[in-house]
Amino acid sequence: ENNKDRFRNEEILAISKILLESRAFCKEELNELLRKMRLLSKEDDMKQVNEMIKNEKFNYVPLKHGKKLLNIIWELSRYITRQEIISISYTTKEGKSRVHRIKPVSIMFSEYYFYLIAYIEDKEEYPAIFRIDRITEIKDINKKFKINYSEKFKDGEFRKYIQFMHSGPLTKIKFRYRGYLEYVLDRFPTAEVLAEEVVGEGNSSYTVYTVSIEVYGSFGAEMWLRSQGDYVVDYEILK
Repeated sequence: ENNKDRFRNEEILAISKILLESRAFCKEELNELLRKMRLLSKEDDMKQVNEMIKNEKFNYVPLKHGKKLLNIIWELSRYITRQEIISISYTTKEGKSRVHRIKPVSIMFSEYYFYLIAYIEDKEEYPAIFRIDRITEIKDINKKFKINYSEKFKDGEFRKYIQFMHSGPLTKIKFRYRGYLEYVLDRFPTAEVLAEEVVGEGNSSYTVYTVSIEVYGSFGAEMWLRSQGDYVVDYEILK
């Protein structure tokens, strides 16, 4: 057996920490995932891994929906692979039930939740985003859709343009920012620094960056910009 192909204990510990921090799963699914992860470690190190995560595991607070997700994630992934149109019953954040016929193209995880990315049938200007825990029913309608390889949905590219999983038309936003530039570049992979201006003198001086970003819909980006308070000097939506 090649030891290079086995998980190292530090890898098992790191993945376990990520699972706990994500809060993505109900306690039952989380405990089972952690149990199986620990079984991959060497027997004499299993206790150490368990000790390192014991407190976080004890104090783990799952999300309010409390739903099991692994089976539905797998079911949706099969429809994506087979390129099958499905009908889903979906509960909105207002608690209203809606039925959508969709072309599922990807599953993503972002800030506590798993999401299904899909194109609503006959409305394909930009992808729609559904929180998977809010999907209450899935029906196979025995109808396939076709995406050419050149047009295939690219998860990595999509993630660059999406903020807080709010979709919409592709939009450009320009803003001036006086905080740590690294925060902006990490938050917006499409960010382009257009200009830098030093304001003030000596120890009281600071740099104002003019930044352009491109995102799907403005809502998520504007939510982040407003959360930055005075660090965002101003912003405008270009299109």
